[in-house]
Amino acid sequence: MPRRPPKKPAPSVDLSTHLLTLDDATEPLDPRSLFPSPLPVELEVGSGKGLFLSSASQADPRTNFLGIEIAAGYARLCAGKLAIAKAPNARIIHGDAQRLVRSMLPAASLAAIHVYFPDPWWKARHRKRRVLCGPFLEHAARVLVPAGRLHVWTDVEEYFVAAMTDARATGRFTEPREETAKPAEHDLDYRTHFERRTRLAGQPVWRAVLHTVP
Repeated sequence: MPRRPPKKPAPSVDLSTHLLTLDDATEPLDPRSLFPSPLPVELEVGSGKGLFLSSASQADPRTNFLGIEIAAGYARLCAGKLAIAKAPNARIIHGDAQRLVRSMLPAASLAAIHVYFPDPWWKARHRKRRVLCGPFLEHAARVLVPAGRLHVWTDVEEYFVAAMTDARATGRFTEPREETAKPAEHDLDYRTHFERRTRLAGQPVWRAVLHTVP
């Protein structure tokens, strides 16, 4: 089934505060400079429709949440939600997460990185495009503070096992610890829309949190 295009935010919604473009950013990019308050910053890789950014920023006002989304339509959709909510501690970047993490973020600039249901790139010749690979994980450890957190959730067991193997190979993370998803209290009480669809279908999800070693 073809992917349905995202709805566009209303033209009257001002996205300028909440939507940034990676091509317009300076290097190095200090993520704290993107927010009005100098709070710890957590990055979500592949924000999609923005459910995690919108819910997490409301639930935790003591943290700044930054998302990055490669699809322009979804980045604008996410920015629209954040703008309507007037979320001071949430922003979305349109651009490539690999570029952001590998070459633009300074060391020890993030408190956590969230990677939820990344594209598995099923074909063997496409697996080099997977975001959770050795080089990305090396730089994820670099940009995280000591004892910073890396959250990984996926519905593809093979991808999960490969990602955990690559994380161990860096020598930069503690052993993965399983995360438990709480029962949903309402229809949008999920990390992402994809998690909602997967769990409602009764399909398994592999979840782990890793911490950077000192």
